Amino acid sequence: MSEARGVRIVVADDHTVMRAGVVALLASEPSIEIVAEAGDGQAALAEIERHTPDLALLDLRMPVLDGAATTERIVAGFPGTRVLILTTYDTDAEIERAVEAGAVGYLLKDATREQLVAAIHAAARGETVLAPRVAEKLVARMRRPVVVPLTARETDVLNAVADGLTNAEIGRRLVIAEATVKTHLLRLFAKLDAKDRTHAVVIALERGMLRRG
Repeated sequence: MSEARGVRIVVADDHTVMRAGVVALLASEPSIEIVAEAGDGQAALAEIERHTPDLALLDLRMPVLDGAATTERIVAGFPGTRVLILTTYDTDAEIERAVEAGAVGYLLKDATREQLVAAIHAAARGETVLAPRVAEKLVARMRRPVVVPLTARETDVLNAVADGLTNAEIGRRLVIAEATVKTHLLRLFAKLDAKDRTHAVVIALERGMLRRG
C-alpha cells in the first residue's frame, strides 16, 4: 500500500442503502479511495480481481457468498488484500467465523466515521482491529473453561462417588480392581479440575454431568 495514494478499497454489502451510506461516509476522506462496490461476495471477488485493492470492506451476511466465505477466498487468492468486516452482527458464532476465515478486523456498523477511517488504515497495514464489544466477547470466550468429556467408565465411577460409595465398594459395583477405581478418580479429578471427591460431585452436578437428581 502506498501512503501517497491512500488506501484503495472495495465495499461489499447487499443492502444498497447501507452500502451507499458507507461510500458517502468515506467519499470526503482523501486518504481512502473506493475503487468498486459489490452487492454480494461473488461480485466482490470479481471486483477484487479487477482492481487488486488494499482492503475489502465486507458485510457478513450477503447472498451468493457470505462475508466469511468471501474472506476465505480473498485470503487464499489475493494475499495483498486485507479484509475488514463491517456488520451489525456481534454474536460469538459470527465473530468466530470471520476471525477463523482470516479477517484482520471486525467492526460494527454503529462505528463513527473517525473510527471507521482509523480502522480501515489499521487493517490495511495488517493490524488487528476489533470493535470494543467484539473484543470483550473474544476475551470472554477465551476465558471459558474447556470442558473435557468424561469416558463412560469415568461417569460410572463419578455416579458411584455421588452415591457415597468407597473405592472398594465402587470396585465391587463395577467389577473392577480398587487400583483401577483410583486411576479413574485421578483422571476425572484432572478433567473436572476438582480438588477431591466432594468437589468433583459438586462440579458435575453444576454441569449436569450426573445421572442422578
